[in-house]
Amino acid sequence: MALAECGYNHPIDPAKFYSTIGKHFQEIFFDLKIEISDLDQFIRIYKSNYFNYIDYSKLYPGVVKLLEYLKIEKIKIGLLTTKMQEQADLIVEHFNLQNYFDIIVGRRDGIEIKPSPQPLNFISNKIDIPCKNILMVGDTEMDIQCGKNAGAQTCAVTFGYRSKEILRNENPDFLISDLSEITKL
Repeated sequence: MALAECGYNHPIDPAKFYSTIGKHFQEIFFDLKIEISDLDQFIRIYKSNYFNYIDYSKLYPGVVKLLEYLKIEKIKIGLLTTKMQEQADLIVEHFNLQNYFDIIVGRRDGIEIKPSPQPLNFISNKIDIPCKNILMVGDTEMDIQCGKNAGAQTCAVTFGYRSKEILRNENPDFLISDLSEITKL
């Protein structure tokens, strides 16, 4: 919808599109060879439409159960996303998950995005846990690269936007197909 409003009306291969989820729009457009003349306008349109479709989004199976377990075990929980901070906060509130997280870090001015280690280092400092004692769990190569770049343990989940092979190539410390497996780690 946002692309169409910016004048781009060409079909996009869904498989190629899904392979870019998690990246910044500039990278997505570069990877998909999409030319948008005004990126800021696109982002404004995208953000104004995003929450009209939030009910199509669903949590991965087992998310709430895992968050409850971690909270009971007094394990600090952070959320790191490439979505803008205000967008991340609204999504967490939409799914009523705000009480589980010790920190939520979305894209912010002055903090680089994944795969840079900077956002995970920021979380580490805020929750007072060294990165070597953090488990970075994610469904994209950027998540695993960010964790590795920060010196954290990494866990790739195979039910997200990337294939098992792509994730395996990132050499995560753990590769799981069900979130309940984290309780055993």
